Order: sequence, then C-alpha cells, then structure tokens
Amino acid sequence: MAETNNKPLNIEIRPAAIDDLADIFHLGEKLFLPREVSNLYRTWDEYEVTGLFNSEPEHMLVAEYEGKLVGFAMGTVIEKNATAWTYGHLVWLGVDSDYSRHGIAGTLFDAFSELMRKAGVRILLIDTQKDNDAAISFFEKKGFSNPIDHVYMSLNLDLEDS
Repeated sequence: MAETNNKPLNIEIRPAAIDDLADIFHLGEKLFLPREVSNLYRTWDEYEVTGLFNSEPEHMLVAEYEGKLVGFAMGTVIEKNATAWTYGHLVWLGVDSDYSRHGIAGTLFDAFSELMRKAGVRILLIDTQKDNDAAISFFEKKGFSNPIDHVYMSLNLDLEDS
C-alpha cells in the first residue's frame, strides 16, 4: 500500500507493453464495477484492453510505482472525413485506490494529453457518469468544459420474444 501522506510518489509513466495487459485488466476489474457503472455504453472486459492494445498500443500508458502497475490511461484517435479536426478520446483512466491522492491520475492524464498532441489531436474528449463528481471535478481542473448530459438506453432483447 502507498504511503498515506498524499505526497507525490516517484511514479514512472511508460507505454503499455503486452506483459502489462493482465495487470491492466485486473486493476480495471477492481475499479469499474458493473453495479457502479451500470449504464455506461461501454463495459469493462478483457476485450477493452486487448482491443485497444491491438489497434492503438501507442495510446496506452501505465503508471508504475516500485515496479507495480498502479494506473493506466487508454484512448483512441478519431479522424472524421467531413472535418479537418482530429479528435482524441480518453476511453479509460484508472488508478489503484491504494495509490489515490498522490497525483498519479493527473500525471497519467498529462502524459496521455501529450501523446494526443503529438498525434495531431486538436480536441480531446472524455465521458463519465453524470453523478461521478470526482471525475468531473478532475477533468474540469484539467481544462475540460461544456459538460453535456447524454442519454443511453438499453433494450433487453430476451424480453422482446415474451
């Protein structure tokens, strides 16, 4: 467990490697519990990790403390044909709760943001639950603005046949 004095830790941020995928997945399992993020249009599973690693490994970062993976940032670049703008999307940002309040999320985000700049991204997007006040506050401090509510609906197709 990390020190409890909330001081910045000596964290190494580096590109994710194939050997990190299991640790990323298991940390995400701890952080993104289905009952707590039940209405996200995206759910945490092994395909989130492997899919992003297979398609855009250059947009995956990990944070290590004393050789242990304690956080990650994963995203994608979106190019739209009808516009000259290139968008980045921070899909997942997670820090082990044992290491929270040490600036790891901010350090990961800053490194991810720099990756996006180097990739030619002009606008960076994030999404979070409407009631995730901690995440909203974090991203506002990082300069994000104009939060927009989205409505995601689901239909249980098994019930359609009844």
